[in-house]
Parts: sequence; C-alpha cells; structure tokens
Amino acid sequence: MVLSMKRNKIIEVFNNGKLIDYKQRVAFHEAGHAAGIHLNNKARQLPPVFFKIIFKDMGDMTGTEGMAYQTIHGDCIARVKGGRLIEWLPAPIDSLGVGLTEHNAAIVRLVNDYMLACEADIINLLIGPLAEAKHVAHTDDELFNHQLVNLEALENYGGSYDIALANEYLQSFSADKQQKDKKLAELFTVAFDFINNDANWAAITQLADYILGSNENIIYCEEIASTLDQAVAHFQNRRSNVRHHHG
Repeated sequence: MVLSMKRNKIIEVFNNGKLIDYKQRVAFHEAGHAAGIHLNNKARQLPPVFFKIIFKDMGDMTGTEGMAYQTIHGDCIARVKGGRLIEWLPAPIDSLGVGLTEHNAAIVRLVNDYMLACEADIINLLIGPLAEAKHVAHTDDELFNHQLVNLEALENYGGSYDIALANEYLQSFSADKQQKDKKLAELFTVAFDFINNDANWAAITQLADYILGSNENIIYCEEIASTLDQAVAHFQNRRSNVRHHHG
C-alpha cells in the first residue's frame, strides 16, 4: 500500500511537471502570435486589427491529457481568435492580376496591399511555433538557429495548423508550387528574424509570463498591446541606459 501511494505520488508530480511545461509552451506560442499581430503589423505600418487570447479550462487535466488533447484536436489550452488582416482568401493573385496595366494604378495598389497583408498574416502564423521552439531551446539549454529549427520542425511545436493555414494563404499568391515554396521560405526567414530580435523576444517573454499569471478566460488586445509596448519600451530604455553608462 505504501509503495503504491509513493508510486501514485511520483506519477502525480511527473504529470504536474509535464502540465506546467505544456502550459509554458502554449503561453510562448500564443504570445508569439500576439506579438506578431501587434508589433510586426505596426512595424510594417499595417492597420491595427482586433484579436484576443481565449483559454480552455484545464483545471483538472493532467499533463498527459493536455498533450493528448492538443494531438487530437490540433488545438490547446489557449488560442488567438481574430488578428488576421485577410479573413477570406480569394482567387490566386495571378488571377487577380490578369489585365492589370499601368493605367489602372488603383487596382495595382489594391493587389499590392492585399499581398502585403497576406505576407504579414503568414509571418504572424509562423512566429507562434517559432516562439515555442525558442522557448524550448532555451529551457533545454540548446542552440536555436535555422539549421536546427526549420519549417518541417515547426510541427513539433504546435505548428501543424499554422503551416496548413499559411499554405492556404499561399494559394492566393500563385498556383506554382515552386513559387509558393520559395515565398514560404522567405517569410519563414522574416519570422525567424523577428523572433531573434532582442526587443521582440523580451516582449514575447513578458507577454508569456502575463498569460501564465492570468486567471481570466479571455485576454483582450488592449491588454496584450499594452503589455507588449511596455516590454519593448522597458527593453529599449534599459539598453539606452547601458550605452549611456559605457559611452
């Protein structure tokens, strides 16, 4: 009986540890998406878009059950709702561009704006699993670079849905697979650079901590934007003070 109780306690501690790790991974994943939507879009001078982070109640769920839920449903304990500049994907850009001439500049500008919005949405999708991957690498004291974490590896960091949706966007760019693969690789590099920016990473980390400490079922974009902006400002002020001190 005593041995059985000890075994059950060990299993409970193990499961609780797995659940904590899982929640941290999810928090960084969703913080990455949110940072992309707010910071990346703002840097690209794109219009603000409403979004929120919605949480699933996992009060009685073990770590094993949490991972199983993610595997079965392709979803997890939190997700970003909204935040996309392009909600409905029309025909490929190749089709939209048919008949464009230098005389219909308004249509050319419309297509260009659409393409910029698509690119931003794809980048923001990729930033989520990349943020989770970087968090895991740091936790495990491992390197984080293009060679170790490529597009295919993102499926190990909750990125299956994100990549599938990114590929749906790419259908709007071109019907040619080679062109789509080239564009996805290009946008993956942009997302990677965003993650590796120190100010952006500080903001993602701060938001992930905010998510983990929140007891709310929904965090709205106003709180998210405020947390991200404060984190970036704090990072930049700290860096400026260090430079001034050593200058």
